[in-house]
Amino acid sequence: MSKKRFIPEGVPVRRQEPGRRIKNFSEVALGYSDDEARREAERCLQCKKPLCANGCPVGIDIPGFVNDVVEGGFKAGADRIKRDNLLPGVCGRVCPQEDQCEKECILGRKGDPLAIGKLERFVADREAQQGQLDVPRPEKKTGLAAAVVGSGPAGLTAAAELARRGHRVSVFDALHVAGGVLTYGIPEFRLPQWVVDREVSFLSEMGVEIVLDFVVGKTAALDDLLEEYKTVFIGIGAGLPMFMGIPGENLNGVYSANEFLTRSNLMRARSFPDYDTPVKRGGKVVVVGGGNVAMDSARTALRMGADEVDIVYRRSRVEMPAREEEIHHGEEEGINFYMLSNPSEVLGRDGRCAGVRCQRMELGEPDESGRRRPLPVKGEYFDLEADVMIMAIGTRANPLLPSTVPGLELNRRGYIEVSEETMGTSIPGVYAGGDIVTGSATVIEGMGSGKIAAASMDAFMRGD
Repeated sequence: MSKKRFIPEGVPVRRQEPGRRIKNFSEVALGYSDDEARREAERCLQCKKPLCANGCPVGIDIPGFVNDVVEGGFKAGADRIKRDNLLPGVCGRVCPQEDQCEKECILGRKGDPLAIGKLERFVADREAQQGQLDVPRPEKKTGLAAAVVGSGPAGLTAAAELARRGHRVSVFDALHVAGGVLTYGIPEFRLPQWVVDREVSFLSEMGVEIVLDFVVGKTAALDDLLEEYKTVFIGIGAGLPMFMGIPGENLNGVYSANEFLTRSNLMRARSFPDYDTPVKRGGKVVVVGGGNVAMDSARTALRMGADEVDIVYRRSRVEMPAREEEIHHGEEEGINFYMLSNPSEVLGRDGRCAGVRCQRMELGEPDESGRRRPLPVKGEYFDLEADVMIMAIGTRANPLLPSTVPGLELNRRGYIEVSEETMGTSIPGVYAGGDIVTGSATVIEGMGSGKIAAASMDAFMRGD
């Protein structure tokens, strides 16, 4: 077999033009055509020791599915991915591949890494276009039952893995649409709801029961589930909003990012009055934070008719945790970035948000996160006009379910303590994963924890 030629430049993906896309919620990235996907896949060196696979939290056979694309076996590529990941259309769009599989790609040392995420999205969408949505089915049923609380990435993965092993699985979710953060937290220009619905439907086809509008801790207690199910997985996320505790945060027009994005995405406030959930829109919007949620909030506000959108972040561009692609898209769309700035007060008029007073910051020594600590510059302030202010500075553990479960061990921040090897909690038969364990993390990391938990739950139910 001849040595493959090194091709340094990747095949770019087509995108909507900035001036057009800020007026709609359609996807920004349009995906590869068949020819583009093949040309990108042909760049893969098919390493004997593929480091890219080591960077995938769920262990996808990356060289294998990429080679399927080269050979035109798009359906085979999708099937190969689904051995380890039943959400390829989701992960291909929102996973931070640049910090995981693509970060390890040998091509990236002297050129562009292989576009693994874009190829994953391609095979998932191509399979859907062909109408051949095969799902893994167990050879036989075990007669054992497991419950999953929460239908986000961790819960969906745990449910799929348990169903794959032949168990009866029920997923309970507090909202009226399945998908968790995939549905309420990520805008459609990054992740269309039809993709989430399509991949959730895989579970239904595998026989998983999905029960909506069911709040564990209110509708029923965890102990009630343990009477019917042999084991339970908790994947409820970390949805308690954080605020800064500065004057004026209670003014009308100040939102948490959770509320703003949930109203826009899940409750269709962006289409008011066709949908009857209102949200303050237009005018000048200030978003506080530098992560993907901040970028999603800012770009959503822009599409909802804001005249101007500013992002205020207390560190520099280098330290921003948002994906570089999302920051770049925001810059293209005209969002203003105020780096090394931190709100000190929300300014009001007649009970409404009218502006934000910000203090200038400078960077000191690194803190526990490894990033340089932001320090206030004494006496240096500036004001921004704002009709709407969105706080996107992170979330905390939602205490609703944990507070109703005596004996469930939590850490000092209120997250559930688990064994890293099994994802088992302090209560036998109860497992947990995703953001309720780690705090805010990536979709694929949540899926990885769900996969580990499912294997442990399977062993627990079988008496192993």
